Amino acid sequence: MIPELGEYALILSLCLSVLLAIVPLVGATTGNALWCSYARPLASAIFAFVLFSFLCLSWAFLHNDFSVAYVANNSNTALPWYYRLSAVWGGHEGSLLLWLLILAGWIVAVAVKSRNLPQDILARVLAVMGMISTGFLMFVLFTSSPFERYLPQVPQEGADLNPLLQDFGLIVHPPMLYMGYVGFSVAFAFAIAALLSGRLDAAWARWSRPWTNIAWAFLTLGIALGSWWAYYELGWGGWWFWDPVENASLMPWLIGTALVHSLAVTEKRGVFKSWTVLLAIFAFSLSLLGTFLVRSGVLTSVHAFASDPERGFFILVLLALSIGGSLLLYAIKASHVKSESSFSLLSRESFLLINNVLLTVICATVLLGTLYPLLIDALNLGKLSVGPPYFNALFVPLSALLALSLGVGTLVRWKQTSATLLLSQLWLPALAALLAGGVTLALLPQWPGIWAAIGLLLAWWVVFAGLRDLFNRVRHKRQPLAAMFQQSRAYYGMVLAHVGVAVLAVGIALVSTFSEQSDLRMEPGDSRTFGGYEFVFDGIRKVDGPNFHSDTGVIRVLRDGELYTEMYPEKRLYNARGMVMTEAAIDPGLFRDLYVALGEPLGGDAWAVRVQYKPFVRWLWLGGLLMTVGGILAATDPRYRRQAKRETASAAA
Repeated sequence: MIPELGEYALILSLCLSVLLAIVPLVGATTGNALWCSYARPLASAIFAFVLFSFLCLSWAFLHNDFSVAYVANNSNTALPWYYRLSAVWGGHEGSLLLWLLILAGWIVAVAVKSRNLPQDILARVLAVMGMISTGFLMFVLFTSSPFERYLPQVPQEGADLNPLLQDFGLIVHPPMLYMGYVGFSVAFAFAIAALLSGRLDAAWARWSRPWTNIAWAFLTLGIALGSWWAYYELGWGGWWFWDPVENASLMPWLIGTALVHSLAVTEKRGVFKSWTVLLAIFAFSLSLLGTFLVRSGVLTSVHAFASDPERGFFILVLLALSIGGSLLLYAIKASHVKSESSFSLLSRESFLLINNVLLTVICATVLLGTLYPLLIDALNLGKLSVGPPYFNALFVPLSALLALSLGVGTLVRWKQTSATLLLSQLWLPALAALLAGGVTLALLPQWPGIWAAIGLLLAWWVVFAGLRDLFNRVRHKRQPLAAMFQQSRAYYGMVLAHVGVAVLAVGIALVSTFSEQSDLRMEPGDSRTFGGYEFVFDGIRKVDGPNFHSDTGVIRVLRDGELYTEMYPEKRLYNARGMVMTEAAIDPGLFRDLYVALGEPLGGDAWAVRVQYKPFVRWLWLGGLLMTVGGILAATDPRYRRQAKRETASAAA
């Protein structure tokens, strides 16, 4: 009965989403305030019913209701309760329901937190989000319902959750990633609402900017968590594989980063309006494209969901309607948009534009490398694989140019800057970056290679450019130290995000250059010296988990003859599916990781053991965390609320 209630709740949500897509939009178009006022209660009702449906599916998992096909295919009585709960989004149907829940959450958040917006603008924004909700609810109900029954013959036991997903990463990674994916629907909705109303002004950018920052922060965190999860769970010791599904999340992040900066220029200077709208459309469109790639079955990936062509076709139709319709509206309306001011070549606007162009070009190279093999296959021209050499050859130099431009853009002024003033601002950070970079390179055990060296120098360049900008802001104040604490949250959010980029660059440069790996054949009592540590293999012990049997290696790690730590890599055999999984043992540190993975038995008591030394690998995720915090700080700047209240009061007067 409860699964049927969940299905009925989704049907009611679809009906309400259709109303949300139509009624407020008609009200805003005709000036009917009553019809516009229906937007908020409809948004709240949609969220309530989708949440109820999600709770019904969660109940089915927690109570092992194997009469529900999705539960039977993704759960098991021996599965721990927390994995049964995360299994709700461990498969195609449930992950789409999570997507819908997050979308409904964004809709109600906009409805509740945007009370200072003009009623007609809010009505249009929520109507656009209602259209998106309608499309995805139809997709779930018609092709991907998680509530289909196995009747009349109900399985006595479930097939179990994929062992790869029986991990903490499944609990946190998909929700954070979807918060970012779906969050760009808010920026998209504001952009479409602005086009429909003809109000492409600084106020529109100011209303949209906090929501875009939050979505960008969640997507950043989701990507970082995905990288961390792949690093420790897959057993390879890699943190980014240029997998098509990884690329699917990177592309909207790149365009979203450009959108965040473009919104800042539109708000402050009244320029880049058309460009900003186009970026908002592309950011959400790439989120939808990522959904298509993961769920259509057109690619093979450890991250992809197995799916049938009908589902892929449905998403492709949604993609065509959303992108085609929005671009058509843009083509009709964008020609009427004019910038409110001009700027010179040496200005902050110019360098932000350069950054945005570089981000767009980087995204285009990733898109080409991801889709080109699919296009070649679709045209029956053979099978082609595009791997890391292509992506690295293009991504690395373009990213270096981006970091260089980022530092200059931090120090240049709005509208116009003289060449003399700019050089006076740049020489000291540049000299400091060269000195600090030179010292860093001298401390390294060996020359890291040209691109790694450039990456380290540019990381210091970004940091010192930011410090110079902060110095410029406080040097003429009576109390410079106090003035540092008086800077806005948005400013310190930007600083943190840029420092995160520098930390990420250091991590990439050093872990890519100085990682060491050794594949060993070890018997009990054998020892090997590696990375300054001695690894002693004490054999294998049998361990029984809740739903698996494990061969657990016992490895003592010695440093200078003293016991440093013990590591326990595992080879797990999961009972229900008979799948074997590698669980790596990791000794983490701020400046290095020790990574041990157990391979196959080699006869007798010998085992294959892979040992890796990963310098600065944690800096990858530290950089992502700093960028996330920076995005949230910028989004929560109270000036957005104050400005919105002033605009509302002015409009009322």
